[in-house]
Amino acid sequence: MVDKIADQEEDWYHYDFKSLKLLLAEIIRPNVSGETWKWLEAQSSAVSNGIQFNTAFASVPRKTGRSVISLSKDQPVQLHSLRPNLFVKHWTVDRLCRVWLLLCIHASGEKKYLQTFENFFLAAEMTELVALYSSLPLLAYPQHWRTRCIDGIRSNIGDVLQAIMCLNPYPSEQLNEQAWNQMVLKAFFTEKPVHQIIGLDERANPQLANTLADYADERFAAGRSVNPQLWRCVAKFIDERIFRNIKRIFNSENAVEREAAALACYDSHYPPALELLNSDNELKNLIETGRLTWETIAAKQ
Repeated sequence: MVDKIADQEEDWYHYDFKSLKLLLAEIIRPNVSGETWKWLEAQSSAVSNGIQFNTAFASVPRKTGRSVISLSKDQPVQLHSLRPNLFVKHWTVDRLCRVWLLLCIHASGEKKYLQTFENFFLAAEMTELVALYSSLPLLAYPQHWRTRCIDGIRSNIGDVLQAIMCLNPYPSEQLNEQAWNQMVLKAFFTEKPVHQIIGLDERANPQLANTLADYADERFAAGRSVNPQLWRCVAKFIDERIFRNIKRIFNSENAVEREAAALACYDSHYPPALELLNSDNELKNLIETGRLTWETIAAKQ
């Protein structure tokens, strides 16, 4: 019977649910007081038995506070081994506790489970929505939440958008190309930390590159700059039209713009772009030795 339940959980969640849930509990416990941990254990038991979730979920911040969690050196590695691309280091303790409580809701009845979560999304206030959208990569029946994720991307609440867009593996794994492109565009429009979008390089595509090139043209025509990470998204699709702007920023007085242009050329298959990079041995050497990357550029922004 135990093996059968474990097999079902693997089907529902597509990762080692039991081990991850235990690991989250291990992370939570030293981040809260002993009294709060006892309260959380009692709430998790009640939630597992199908009672008092709404009250517990709403009460979490009053019990736990909102400080950023502390992790041991090994815990991020353990998280990634159980659920690839799961990042919680930047989470507050109430956010983590809420996600953990969400995982206490049993997934055996698919229809009831899905409706329960839909009701949560509809009734949630802002910090509750942050936890709910943070939980997307951990919920059962992951394909079901695509529409909910797209609806969240339409939000104008900055914290909600960041919870969906940044350090969250769900969009890159589940969204189709159109929805993915819309999310990346909105991340640029709303000035989110684009470099924290998981799958940004892997899901680059010609349509997104062309749309971002149009966006860059509009910004430059208005005398404004663009986020250097934009060129990361177009690098593989540089053509004659895009190359005009690459040459422009390659010769910019702004060092970060020059570096972004060099990286875009390095990632490109367009011969004139490769020739342009070869004209600056210093930048080329920085890239080839790993001292200039998209991450080093993000650190300067």
